[in-house]
Amino acid sequence: MNAPKELKTKAIYLRKRGLSYNEIRHHVPVAKSTLSLWLKSTPLSKEHKRRLYTKNILLLSRGPNSQHERRKREIEAIIARAHSEIHLPIQPETFQLMGAALYWAEGSKTKKFEFTNSDPHFILFMVRWAEKIFGLSSKTFSATLNIYPQQNEVRLKKFWSELTNIPLHNFGKSFVKPLSKNYKKNNLYYGTIKVYVPRGTDMRHRVFGWIEAALKNIEPKVNSITKRWISLKKTPRPVNLSPHNSIGRVPAS
Repeated sequence: MNAPKELKTKAIYLRKRGLSYNEIRHHVPVAKSTLSLWLKSTPLSKEHKRRLYTKNILLLSRGPNSQHERRKREIEAIIARAHSEIHLPIQPETFQLMGAALYWAEGSKTKKFEFTNSDPHFILFMVRWAEKIFGLSSKTFSATLNIYPQQNEVRLKKFWSELTNIPLHNFGKSFVKPLSKNYKKNNLYYGTIKVYVPRGTDMRHRVFGWIEAALKNIEPKVNSITKRWISLKKTPRPVNLSPHNSIGRVPAS
């Protein structure tokens, strides 16, 4: 079916005024191919061509930046809506499970009660979580740092001590990562901290008990699938062929 005659008339009128196809389509909702057919006999003046050319150059030069700013605003709106969906203070059971899940992801699985990270938000949350859930004091916690040679160990210890309230004398000897060709390029400005909670083995078992209880409804499927794919556990472990390993050691010349 042909588009209404009045739309074509309006499109021709706007074209004569120097509007681009995209600008015309804001007022005349038809396909660009239809506009091309309607307007092939409606040439632009030199002045209008110059205006559209200049506009296109500006769009090309500012396009990526404009798109970046638009996406930035979209992300800010998404985050703002997400903020409104969370109500503080967090309910006790939610707080308990949130910390348990974070410990499940970042905490020690097989020994003691310790968690490691480089994010100050994560560390402070976990310290406060351990204090509130288990009735402890961070002054009894201990910590060690993993840092790079160019970092100031004393200042980093003071930073983490001020954040967590773990006394400076509870910080052990830091591990300083040696320089190598595989040196990590992205700088962890605060290093990485490992926090130890004293006499925490039973607490670790409690945390994983909470996780098991929270995941109880999916356990049957996990058990069923892993049982069917038990052969995957028979894959041999990789052999470390590093020159520093006795297996595959490069002989001295």
